[in-house]
Amino acid sequence: MSRRHISAATALAVATALALAACGREDDEGSDGNAAPSADITEGPATGTIEVWAMGTEGEELGAFLADFEEANPDATVEVTPVPWEGAHDRIATAIAAGETPDVSLIGTTWMGEFAQTGGLEPTPTDLFDENDFFPGPWASTVVDGTSYGVPWYVETRALFYRTDLAEAAGLEPPQTWDDLKAFAQGLQQAGAQQGIYLQPGQSGSWQTFMPFAWQNGATLTDGDAYTLDSPEMTEALEYYTSYFTEGLSQDTVLQPGALEQMFADGAIGSFISGPWHIGLVRDAGATDNFDVVPLPGKDEAPGTSFVGGGNLAVFTDSDNKSGAWKLIEYLTQVEVQQSWYETLTDLPSKPAAWEDGPLTEDPLVAVFGEQLESTEAPPAVPTWEQVASVIDADVEAAVRGAMSPADAVADMQSQASSIGTGLQ
Repeated sequence: MSRRHISAATALAVATALALAACGREDDEGSDGNAAPSADITEGPATGTIEVWAMGTEGEELGAFLADFEEANPDATVEVTPVPWEGAHDRIATAIAAGETPDVSLIGTTWMGEFAQTGGLEPTPTDLFDENDFFPGPWASTVVDGTSYGVPWYVETRALFYRTDLAEAAGLEPPQTWDDLKAFAQGLQQAGAQQGIYLQPGQSGSWQTFMPFAWQNGATLTDGDAYTLDSPEMTEALEYYTSYFTEGLSQDTVLQPGALEQMFADGAIGSFISGPWHIGLVRDAGATDNFDVVPLPGKDEAPGTSFVGGGNLAVFTDSDNKSGAWKLIEYLTQVEVQQSWYETLTDLPSKPAAWEDGPLTEDPLVAVFGEQLESTEAPPAVPTWEQVASVIDADVEAAVRGAMSPADAVADMQSQASSIGTGLQ
């Protein structure tokens, strides 16, 4: 993954924007029952020490990236602690319980419900952040029981990769509907692919590939404080999903790391659903000008709803510098800064305005994901979602392998989810 320096022009634009933002805003917006006041946010530049936890590569790169923020806020010091993703959940939970949190942290989107429910996260000050400035799916991932507890920082979604040479040989156009997608996979296979499409057949995270089909079919996951998995729409979607395996269009075994990219580059897999990181991976594997990316087909028209994930930034209730923390988040979600962060780490911006010009328009394949982000769904921000997601993973795998019918698999999802509960009070 390349790391590019921020240009001087961009740095100047960012510093200028920050200086304007730091002057404060008039509180002229109406307040509803879920709006958070910003009484803890002082006017002027940020001051004091701002402690930040960030995971993975983001944690490794963020400290150096914030040099411009510290230059524009000379009385502030940002201390970034990189935290491995595999230990991040428990570390945050322990810190909240002990009242010894940093000021701000990167929070995985599927953790928002759990940590907000503990009372450990500050509500988002809605006079500083307008949800209409963000893609709707990512913003929804911050909302727990009607209140936002964070701000989308970077996002990821899924689209359809396919081999253009095989599609051309089969006389196929990119699919728009479920029927098109089935015919598309069949045609790619007839044109020489061993698998017309690779769909994840189970194991951890398979719900992220399956659930878009359910959402496209009108299925919901929760209603208030109850799970609603046992719907006809969910069953129909799982029947459609499993048909790709029973008809021999997708294999029912999980591929080893690196195999998907190589098989796609070799033409053994005609299409698959994944995120923007796979653009570089399949190019590295040898695919060059013989593949394309398009938004997911929907049940009846494109684009179909896709999964949205990524990372949110949240301020802790026990923060010692809430004002500085929110100002840092405001900085990191400015359009120019999001574009610079993409150039640094290729993380996709959470604001549509960041896609309108600049580096994200340079690669047309990347731009497709900006189009897809207009039609996405986030999993419910409830405390028990990750437990229930594991149940869905297991039942999808059972249905794919024929150990359960789709109807029985959906019924089991609901039974276990009801026993677990949403965790909402």
